[in-house]
Amino acid sequence: MVKNTMEKVAFALFLFQHLNKTRLRSLARLRKRRRFLELLHANQVYFDPEQDLWMHYRLRRRSMNELMQVTHQEKDHGWAHHLEVLVFAYWLAHGLSYRATAQTFSVPKSTVYRIVHKMAQQIKKNLHKVVSLPSPEELDAIAGRFAHVGRHSAFGKAVGAIDGCHFRIKPPKQNEAYYFNHMQFHSVQMQAICDSQGKFLDIFVGYPGSVHVSTVLRNSPVYQNASYPPPEYFILGEEEYPCLVTPICLITPYKMASEVRAEQKFNESHSLAHSGVLQAFGMMRARWRLTFSKPLEVSTAFCSDVITACAFLHNVCLMNGDFLRPEHDCERARNLVPPPEKLQAHERSGSHIRDRLAADVHAPLPLPVHLQDHDYC
Repeated sequence: MVKNTMEKVAFALFLFQHLNKTRLRSLARLRKRRRFLELLHANQVYFDPEQDLWMHYRLRRRSMNELMQVTHQEKDHGWAHHLEVLVFAYWLAHGLSYRATAQTFSVPKSTVYRIVHKMAQQIKKNLHKVVSLPSPEELDAIAGRFAHVGRHSAFGKAVGAIDGCHFRIKPPKQNEAYYFNHMQFHSVQMQAICDSQGKFLDIFVGYPGSVHVSTVLRNSPVYQNASYPPPEYFILGEEEYPCLVTPICLITPYKMASEVRAEQKFNESHSLAHSGVLQAFGMMRARWRLTFSKPLEVSTAFCSDVITACAFLHNVCLMNGDFLRPEHDCERARNLVPPPEKLQAHERSGSHIRDRLAADVHAPLPLPVHLQDHDYC
C-alpha cells in the first residue's frame, strides 16, 4: 500500500516536472520570438534603402551616394573615401566632439580631426558643383516659380531671394566683441541667395555677428562683381537691405507701409515670394539640429567651413528629393537698427521699380477672355 502510494507520488512529481519543463521551454521560445519581433520592428529601418542611414547620418541613401560621388577624387581608393564621408556626416549629424566620434568608429581622435578638416576642404573645392548661379536658360523657370509663390505675375522677373542667418560660435580669444550680435550671443553670419524652392544659389559665410547685413551684402562677391541678377531681373530682400537698381537689382518691401493699399499688398506678396530663403535656413538647421543648437565646437576660423559644408549638403539633399520640415526659429540676421537711407556713390535706388511693382500688384486683375465681350449691366 505504502509502496503504491510512493510510486504515485513519484510519478506525479515526475509528470509535474516534465510539464513544467515543457512550459518553460514554450515560454522561452515565446520570449525569443517576441524579442526577435521587437528587434525586427526596431531595426526595420535598415531594410529600407531610403531610410537605413537617416537615424545616424540625417541623410537618405541617395543623398549619401551623391555626396560620395561629388567629393570623390582620383587618388581616393578602396573604402578609405567611404569611411571619411561616413565619419564626417556622423560628426555633423550628432554635433559630437572629435573624441566621441573617434570612439564610435574605433579610430584615433587625430584621425577624426584629419578627416573632418579634409572633407570640409574637399567640399569647398567642389562647392561650385552644387551651389551655383543658374544659367540663362533656367532664369525664366525660376522667375515663374517666384511669381507662383508670390501669387502675382509682378514677381515674374524675380530670380532669387537674399537673407542672412546667424550661427552660434564659442567666444573667440581675439576680437570677441566683433562676434557678439544684437541677439546677445557670439555668431558668424551666412548670407544666401535662394530660389523659391529653398535651393542655395550663392552663399557668403564668415562675417562676424555684429556686422550689419547691408555691410555684409556690400562686401560679398555677388555685389562686388555685380554677378547676379542679370539685367531685367531682380532679387528680393528684407527691409534691412537697401532697395537698389545698381550695382545689383535688389527689391525690398516698404519699411513703413502707409495706409496706401498698394504698398500693403506689395509687402504681403513680397513676403510670400521671399519665404524660400527662410525655408532653406530652416531646413538646414533642422537637419543638423544637434550641431547648430549650441555653439560650434570648433575654432572660429573653421566655423565658416562647417557652415559651408552644411549648405552644400542641403543642396545635395534637395537634388535627391531628401526633404525635411524646416524649423521656423532660424535666427535670421535681422538687425534692430535699420541701414542708413543714404546710398553710396555708385549705388542707385530701386524705389521706382518697387513703386511700379506695387502698382502692378494692386491693379485689378483683367477679366478672362470669355467674359470680356459680355455686358451684364
